[in-house]
Amino acid sequence: MAEELSTAAPPPLPTDAGASAALPSKSQRGSRKMRVGEVISSSMNKTIVVRTVTRVPHPKFGKIVKQQKKFYAHDEENKAKNGDTVRIMETRPLSKLKRWRLVEIISK
Repeated sequence: MAEELSTAAPPPLPTDAGASAALPSKSQRGSRKMRVGEVISSSMNKTIVVRTVTRVPHPKFGKIVKQQKKFYAHDEENKAKNGDTVRIMETRPLSKLKRWRLVEIISK
């Protein structure tokens, strides 16, 4: 009986495996994280520091508390200024601390 189950044909191989492995499509690549925050520093060249605030319940007491985190983001055209609300997207490492890039300025 086990011999009957193992005689099934293997699935067909893709015809152009080299091209699909070199350039992953959007469906193969995971979705990138997006964050919205306020620019707290724009004094560096092509780099901004963005502070995000998330509201989470305290694990024991349940009260809503704010958590702040800083992200270094790449701003190619130096468009964002202090106080702007921006959207940033996760990207490959660009430097020691930069792993995010500016997507858009939501409000000035």
